[in-house]
Amino acid sequence: MARRIAVVFDSAGTLLHMYRVAKESSTGNLLENIESTAIVAKKNGCGLVALNTEKEIILRSKREMTLFEFIRDYRISIGISCSKGLFTSDIACEIIKSSSLFMGDVHDVLEAVTARCPDSIYLAAGLIVDSEARKIPYVLSTGGQVFSKTLQTVQILKTMEVDTYIASGDRMSALAQLAELINIPVERVFAFADPFIKEKVVLELKSRYEKVVMVGDGINDILALRAADVGIMTVQQGDKRPEELRKAADVVLDDIIKVVDVVKGL
Repeated sequence: MARRIAVVFDSAGTLLHMYRVAKESSTGNLLENIESTAIVAKKNGCGLVALNTEKEIILRSKREMTLFEFIRDYRISIGISCSKGLFTSDIACEIIKSSSLFMGDVHDVLEAVTARCPDSIYLAAGLIVDSEARKIPYVLSTGGQVFSKTLQTVQILKTMEVDTYIASGDRMSALAQLAELINIPVERVFAFADPFIKEKVVLELKSRYEKVVMVGDGINDILALRAADVGIMTVQQGDKRPEELRKAADVVLDDIIKVVDVVKGL
C-alpha cells in the first residue's frame, strides 16, 4: 500500500539561510548575495559547477596554482548543480582547462564567506561556466546555517508520519551533514540534483505516495514544483525571486514551519 505523504526539500535557501560571495572574473570585484541559479537560467550553455571537496583541501592549495591543476593534481571531481541548454561535465572541464583562473580566486571567495559566517554548517565553492562564450564569469562560495525552525519542521512532519527527503544541487558530503543534523535519513538525500533530476525524484515518489509536496526557493526547483501534487515556494531567504517561479508554485510561504500547516491540510 502506498504511504500517504512525502515532502521533498531543496537545501540552500529552503532549509538553510545562505550567504553567498562571487568574484567577477572580468573585474576582480567581490559581489555579495549573488543569485547563481538565476544567472545560469538566463543564458543557454551556462552551468553552475560545484567543486566536490572540502574547504580545508582548497585552502591547502597554493594561490598561484591554476584551477585546472588543482582539479587534476588533487583528483577533485566536479558536479553540475544546475544548467541551461546543452551543458555537461566534459564541457565544463574543457573550459576550466583553457581558463587562466587561479586558486587564489577560489581562496578569496571562501575566505570572505568564512569571515562572514564563521559558524556555518555548510560551506561550498564553485563557478559559473559559460560554454558559449568559453569563459568562467564568476567564482563562487556559499555558506549557510539552518533556519531557526528547520529542525522543528522536520520533527513535526516525522510525528505526522510524513516521509521527508532532500533533493539539492549541492555535493553529497555537505548534504549528508545537513541530513544528519535535521534527522533525515541519508538514503533519502539526492545530491547534485539539477532541475531535471529534482523533477524525476518527485515523479518517482508520486508512484509510491498518495501525495508528494515539493518545497524550494530557486529557479532550479521550478520543474519539481510543477510536478508535485503541491508545490511550495519559500521566500524566507529574502532574495528577489522570478515571477515564473511564483506562478509554478501552488503556495508561497515566508517561514518553513508553515509547511506543516499545508501538509496538515492534505
